Amino acid sequence: MRAKLALPLALIAALSVTATACQSSSGDGAADSDAQNTPSAASGAADYNPTAYDKLRDGGTYTTAGTFDDQGNPFNVNSTLAATRVWSWYNANAITFSPTGDVRYNPDYFSDVKVSVKGGDQRVTLTLNKKATFNDGTPIDWTAIKATWKANNGSDKAYAAATTEGYEQITKVTRGKDDKQAVIAFKGVYASWPTLFSTFLHPKAAKVDNFNKAYVKKAHPEWGAGPYTVGTWDTHSGNITFVRNAKWWGKKGKLDKRTYVNLESAAAVNAFKNGQLDYVSAIDAESLKQLKGLKGTEIRSGGSPFVYSLRFNTKSSVLGDKTVRKAIQESVDRAQIAKIQFQGLDYKEPLPGSVLFYSFQKGYEDNVSAVLKYSPDQAKKELDAAGWKPGSDGVREKGGKKLELGYTLLGDEALGKATAGALTAMLKPVGIRLVIKKAADSDFASVLNERKFDLIVSGNRSMDPFGARSLCELYCSDRESNLTGAGSPALDKEIRATADVPGLDEQGAVANKVERKALRNYALLPLFSGPSTYSVKKDLANVGATMFYSPLPETVGWKK
Repeated sequence: MRAKLALPLALIAALSVTATACQSSSGDGAADSDAQNTPSAASGAADYNPTAYDKLRDGGTYTTAGTFDDQGNPFNVNSTLAATRVWSWYNANAITFSPTGDVRYNPDYFSDVKVSVKGGDQRVTLTLNKKATFNDGTPIDWTAIKATWKANNGSDKAYAAATTEGYEQITKVTRGKDDKQAVIAFKGVYASWPTLFSTFLHPKAAKVDNFNKAYVKKAHPEWGAGPYTVGTWDTHSGNITFVRNAKWWGKKGKLDKRTYVNLESAAAVNAFKNGQLDYVSAIDAESLKQLKGLKGTEIRSGGSPFVYSLRFNTKSSVLGDKTVRKAIQESVDRAQIAKIQFQGLDYKEPLPGSVLFYSFQKGYEDNVSAVLKYSPDQAKKELDAAGWKPGSDGVREKGGKKLELGYTLLGDEALGKATAGALTAMLKPVGIRLVIKKAADSDFASVLNERKFDLIVSGNRSMDPFGARSLCELYCSDRESNLTGAGSPALDKEIRATADVPGLDEQGAVANKVERKALRNYALLPLFSGPSTYSVKKDLANVGATMFYSPLPETVGWKK
């Protein structure tokens, strides 16, 4: 699993959720066959044993499976969810969210926050805690806010920033009444501004070479801040340990040590069963069966701000044809894919209609259904009309070229294989041959960022509840984070105009309309979200299915 903290979306590999292959249904409208048994919204519940700080015992170790990623700077375009999670254990967590998305300011970083609007322009004044200091002794002051803005606002193209969204709307960051106050001036109103400075960069880390390269397979605890700092960082094994930070000025961490052990998912389940881990993800029905009922443990399951999508590389030769992309999407029975994913989990959800909002959120609209209907018969007609004619082997051809494309399968999980098999079976009757191309889990970031795929299933985790902010990151044609490469300057203009809509509700409504236009490029097809399900040692607090909530490191620990 992998992504970004201060950024709207975290990039993650395809999820394994069950291990049973199923045959695809045929004909039109099969996606609606279970509609009467499907809930109107996915689960919006959280389940993480919330426990007050003073109810936690002092000491102990918390060990999970996990590792650092190639790019450890969460603001960088090549960062993933694993890197963000590691970052949060030795860097600032200045703004967080409740499970349902309410903003929470951390007083150990911000002693005061004021937001005002004058003449249609927004101003945010952040007063930083007088004690706040980076580990190298540099004060955390207005210059850190300015440096974070400058590295991410797009004015210097040398920065490989994941997103400039929001930062580019800031006209200046200036010193307030003293060095410990930053005044941020926006052009217009940017309602989801808290996402921009939920964490921030040391001014040295914000220099372009350091921003792009310093965190590649390296940690820089001297540029960090927080209750924990790096203990060991083993680039050979991938294991990481965090220990209490003697330079921390706030509430001390309850744990003595927090450890990540680099294990594949199946090995992680066995390690948990053997008592070597304190928490593990139940990735599929088989692992859930193994984990249920273990002495001293419990299953925690809740909603999931994830969406997994079939992504199309529009720069590949065959998929540059929009007709082909649309035909593929019309041939994919998403309801069948969901059955494969959730078999054995006693879980149902509506098919996702957006990658901006979730069905349990206010403002959600089913944008996919507005632009696409499952219809293999229609797909055949459209391919016929576009000159793709069935060959003697059933595979369509045009101009001497076979309608054959690759599907990149990451890792060796049974569910991934089942999904690949189902997609192959769905496309074959339409005259499209899918060739499975295997890649290691460790190749995840390079496969996506270098677009070494035709089709691939990968996901995003929303790091905040402000879905409209993700629009450009996903769909702007000039963004590296748009992994499909689809879009146009005209659509980009409409997407960027949504940032000027002042209210979150109004902005969400406009963003839904624009997403429907973006989905008509037929380059991204939302497939499923799924539950967040974990097996956890019973006394472990503030860990589990947290929705939009990222517990502060000092609040994670063992109950008294």
